[in-house]
Amino acid sequence: MKTSVATVINKQSLTNTLYDLAALCLVYFVPAISHFLSVPLYLAEPMRILVILALFYTSSRNAYLLAFTLPIFSFVVSAHPVFLKTFLITIELSLNVWLFYILKKFLRKPYLTILVSILASKSIYYLLKFILISTLLLNSDLISTPLYIQASMTLVFCLYALIFVNRQTERLRDEETKRTKRTGD
Repeated sequence: MKTSVATVINKQSLTNTLYDLAALCLVYFVPAISHFLSVPLYLAEPMRILVILALFYTSSRNAYLLAFTLPIFSFVVSAHPVFLKTFLITIELSLNVWLFYILKKFLRKPYLTILVSILASKSIYYLLKFILISTLLLNSDLISTPLYIQASMTLVFCLYALIFVNRQTERLRDEETKRTKRTGD
């Protein structure tokens, strides 16, 4: 039993590590890829994409780690976004992860959990950003990424959760039911 538990833990650690390395590489190269393609990829919220995928496919600890470190890594590597905005994005992504895990217990629908956690974390982000702009600590527009793009991306995240995560959850539930029937017979 100890061997199988250790194997699962080692596989999860390896998965998390590989995912984190890929996420860091993507964040590192987004500015270069955007410049090369002449497409502002940052508008698609690549950090949120990585954090949301981590919510579904890695551990909660790893999702928090990415939410906290991706904006800081981006700032250290490219000095973008500016420090205070990096701080705001870190709060927003971390809050998104925290709310996801809290709401998951009550809502039980991944797409609804994603929707509410994103909307709530974005609301706090914009409230804090408004305060920083009002106090002249941050020289920025309140809304940098057009709202229709943010709404579109949120819809994409919800649809992803609805289509792919629901299927995965149903498949796992079916496998568990089959296993229970086999052991019960």
